[in-house]
Amino acid sequence: MIVMKFGGSSLANAERIRRVASIICGMLSRRPVVVLSAMGDTTDDLLAAAELALKGTVSVDAVERLHRETARELGVAVADLDDLLTELRTLLTGISMLRELTPRSRDYLVSFGERLSVRMMSSYLCAQGVPAQFYDAWDTGFVSDSNYTAADLLPETWVNLRRFFADYCGENGAALPVPIVTGFIAKDSNGFITTLGRGGSDLTATVIGAALLADEVQTWKDVDGILTTDPRIVPSARTVPVATYDEVAELAYFGSQVLHPRSMQPCIQTGTPVRVKNSYNPDAPGSLIVTSHVTAPAAVRAITSKKSVVLVDLVSTRMVGQYGFLAKVFDIFARHCVSIDVVATSEVSVSLTVDFKRVNFPALQKDLEEYADVEIKNDMAIVTVICDVRQSSSILAASFEVLAANGINVQMISQGASKVNISMICGSSEADTVVRLLHERYFGPGGLCGG
Repeated sequence: MIVMKFGGSSLANAERIRRVASIICGMLSRRPVVVLSAMGDTTDDLLAAAELALKGTVSVDAVERLHRETARELGVAVADLDDLLTELRTLLTGISMLRELTPRSRDYLVSFGERLSVRMMSSYLCAQGVPAQFYDAWDTGFVSDSNYTAADLLPETWVNLRRFFADYCGENGAALPVPIVTGFIAKDSNGFITTLGRGGSDLTATVIGAALLADEVQTWKDVDGILTTDPRIVPSARTVPVATYDEVAELAYFGSQVLHPRSMQPCIQTGTPVRVKNSYNPDAPGSLIVTSHVTAPAAVRAITSKKSVVLVDLVSTRMVGQYGFLAKVFDIFARHCVSIDVVATSEVSVSLTVDFKRVNFPALQKDLEEYADVEIKNDMAIVTVICDVRQSSSILAASFEVLAANGINVQMISQGASKVNISMICGSSEADTVVRLLHERYFGPGGLCGG
């Protein structure tokens, strides 16, 4: 049994839905559970409708047009389409009357995208002679806390899922309709709709896959898998055939958007493999994410970058030999609710990077200056090399050789505790150049990784 998750770009219109349906039909022998995001830009259209409602105008034109036209092109009558659109108008009318959009009502609002999507796919599959049944995630057992817009699933979700899908996973499951489940959404213990935040649809899929001990979870995107770097920066970027959960988590944290680290946690617990595939190129093998490498991988797996970060340099000669310096520094960042990305330390100095968003730097700097001289450098970037740090000497030598030859000075370097990444700090304006130079040095002709 497998779980197949398809994102919004894979479901953008009638043509894409036909394509996804054909992919599903090709996997029927593996007994799929299908998880869907909202069609195309539906979530953005729903939020835009909310903005209009706050100004007194109720309109679901964009959402209705997309779904009615898609249904007409597919030649299907979508169950509950009219009822859901009426429910949506009622919600928007309430928002327009109150002139208020609470986190709870926002989650209710954006849930319509996924709910419409699964009904569309189910109707089309049935019309093609493939029995399918749509489910809202809470029907299958998804229960969350009440942290609207970024809810966490409760432990009973796992038990609920095993119970709900017991027949489908059993001996006679192949005779049952293919389950088509909404991603991204759940209900709290009070029965209110919640959303699961970033990577929510992937999380829905991995929780189902882990709970049911699936053979693998497939996440179908619009790229050929995990790539050696952003193809918009390096068009010749390659697919990474196999990566570990740790490597992918570091990639995601430092800029890659293929999978959010949170979405992989369920499969890490059970060791369930995750395969990233391209719905626009289904014949491509994609990338497989596993617990550990079976054979020795290349020294460098991928390169990613994160721009618009701030480098904070702290120097305090008066703290020489005094314990507690780092504790004081990190306590200040914690009190200001500032998350730290990368750190490098010595006896009397600390260099670290933070995201510039939502940081009150004057107040932060004032508190830090009680213990150290502070220099803040804006508009910096983190370039992260996902690699085998046991080969860090050769990797760093190759990196600095090519960067020095091109007049680029790295302002900070840090090796991650996970032992799978080395991060370098440079100016944001240099980041793309650094990525291109390193990619060529690692993966180009005669490169470190056998290009």
